[in-house]
Amino acid sequence: MVGATGLSAVPMASRVANEIAIKHDPTNHILQYCMSSNISGVIGSAVAAGVLISFLG
Repeated sequence: MVGATGLSAVPMASRVANEIAIKHDPTNHILQYCMSSNISGVIGSAVAAGVLISFLG
């Protein structure tokens, strides 16, 4: 579930993954890990876009 949040909208994907984890196990709080994956995906996309723009521009 945490890996899936790296490719989706911030912060809704993290909240959804956390809710699913809590439904499965009420003591399983993974929101902070989902948010870090989410933000890493955003940073990676920004870096990739910058590299692509530098090659094309």
